[in-house]
Amino acid sequence: MPTEHSEHPSEPSQPSESSQPSQPAGQAEQSGEDRSGAAARDIGEVAAVEVITTAAVHLMTAAAVKCGLGEDTPGQRGADLLDLDEARKLITALAALVTASAPDLGNQHARSLRDGVRSLQLAFREASPFPDRPGEGPGEVWTGAVS
Repeated sequence: MPTEHSEHPSEPSQPSESSQPSQPAGQAEQSGEDRSGAAARDIGEVAAVEVITTAAVHLMTAAAVKCGLGEDTPGQRGADLLDLDEARKLITALAALVTASAPDLGNQHARSLRDGVRSLQLAFREASPFPDRPGEGPGEVWTGAVS
């Protein structure tokens, strides 16, 4: 009668030497906890405005690439990375973040971010073979119609 366990019962399964940790488990966990704790302390020293702005810049960069505005490289054109479905999601998330955080960011930061959102919304509209109606483009629920 076949069994579900294919190993010979007298030979216990043992991990290979390459799969065994190079450090005792306690040390490996501790170093991971140290890194996590250090990262938490580091991020704790960063102002909220800077964290929000950094997140917005990452969203802007990704959205620009997905709108086909990425840099050309020897191996690939930036326009080849066009993906309007992904761009729509990124622009909408960016618009929501900027709109929600604008009162806390201050005029200087908020204005620059709003300009970036608007530029991406216009780039999206230009890249789209069938542009959305005014007010229905990515993020326009948060920013109002862009034309």
